[in-house]
Amino acid sequence: MSIGLGLTVTLRVRIGAHDAHYAGELVDGARILGLFGDVATELLIRLDGDEGLFRAYEAVEFLAPVRAGDYIEATGVITKVGNTSRTMAFEARKVVANVRDPALSPSAADAFAEPVVVCRAIGTCVVPKDLQRRPRLVLPALSSPGPELVAKLPEPRPIITPPPNVIVTPPESPLVLTAAIVGAEVTRAHTPYLPITAQELADEAARCRDAGAAVIHLHVRNADGSASQSSELFGEAIARIREKTDVIIQTSTGGAVGMSVEERLGPLACKPEMATLNCGTINFGDDIFVNTRPDIRAIARRIREAGSIAELECYEVGHIHEAIALLKEGLIGEPLHFQFVLGVPGAIMPSEAVIQFMRSQIPAGATWAVAAVGRHQRPMTELAIKLGGHARVGLEDNIYLEKGVLAEGSAPLVARAAAYAKSLGREVVDPDRARVLLGITTAAA
Repeated sequence: MSIGLGLTVTLRVRIGAHDAHYAGELVDGARILGLFGDVATELLIRLDGDEGLFRAYEAVEFLAPVRAGDYIEATGVITKVGNTSRTMAFEARKVVANVRDPALSPSAADAFAEPVVVCRAIGTCVVPKDLQRRPRLVLPALSSPGPELVAKLPEPRPIITPPPNVIVTPPESPLVLTAAIVGAEVTRAHTPYLPITAQELADEAARCRDAGAAVIHLHVRNADGSASQSSELFGEAIARIREKTDVIIQTSTGGAVGMSVEERLGPLACKPEMATLNCGTINFGDDIFVNTRPDIRAIARRIREAGSIAELECYEVGHIHEAIALLKEGLIGEPLHFQFVLGVPGAIMPSEAVIQFMRSQIPAGATWAVAAVGRHQRPMTELAIKLGGHARVGLEDNIYLEKGVLAEGSAPLVARAAAYAKSLGREVVDPDRARVLLGITTAAA
């Protein structure tokens, strides 16, 4: 572990009227980047005893407007330390804003219970070796640091996004992104961007492929929008998708709550490359998603008979152990691919501690991914990417791009995850490379 990783600095400033550059007292985005520059300078002073130089931004994302009178909290964290370079992640949050309501006083303002993220960025600074006034120290690999070394360590601070104590040096392993484009629960009443017909599913699958998805997690719907596991509907959707793109198609055998096991197995008649295998019963909101041990084994056999690779959906830690039991019984083969499904009401909730523990339980050589529900999707996706896992995003699990802003399909969610991964140096793989990583040897259905 290099000294300086995780070192964090936060500045809070009030944006003045002189900062307003556009109509409506809107502030130029360069003002926020200037705050990031000040944060970076303090980080370098605390780490190296020198102001250093800001070399470049690798990524900048403006997420919400900033106006005169807003209070902005800008935070930076060192994520990588080289010989002379220091990579940093920045986030700016709006914590106070004027109300701007004609019915109220012009001086009326609110402090936000939940800060609004207005900008994120990743940048690199440089401090020449001859200007580094503090030596770069490396902790002993197998022993605890002595008191002299501890005294030189920076004060521990939380990582800003995602939660504290994450691995901040991004792994170099390639990333497989899955798009869950429809699901069984979301309806057109929730979002008009939900694809339902076979052609709509194919069009969205192609958009997600272009955005960076290698796998399409597939459900189908009846003409009235209700959930279906009809082999005919799956066959039509798969054929349309195959006409447009080369993605791995992963069909659901979970279907919808309340379906019989035999009904849920309908899509296996299409012999998909992958199929989900739910590894245990859970409370699913106010319902119960039933997967008895005999049923799990029956579904595993049918997946194997179809020549498909099982994706092991785990809503609880015990589901991982059940999947390992299936391997020992010869019902599934290696390599294993686990999907940690987090945030379903009634099942395990998302956190870094949960992900770290769940991944500690899987066998060597297995791959893992995170599918988080609702508002948890973005932070848990980014955390999985940082920790070297894979990720699933899409309208099945989350319909919003930002708070209150509907995603116009699953492709924008895929594109955002892919951009984040690339900013950390992780390769987002295409379907052919994903097939190798996931151990898929069958021809595309």
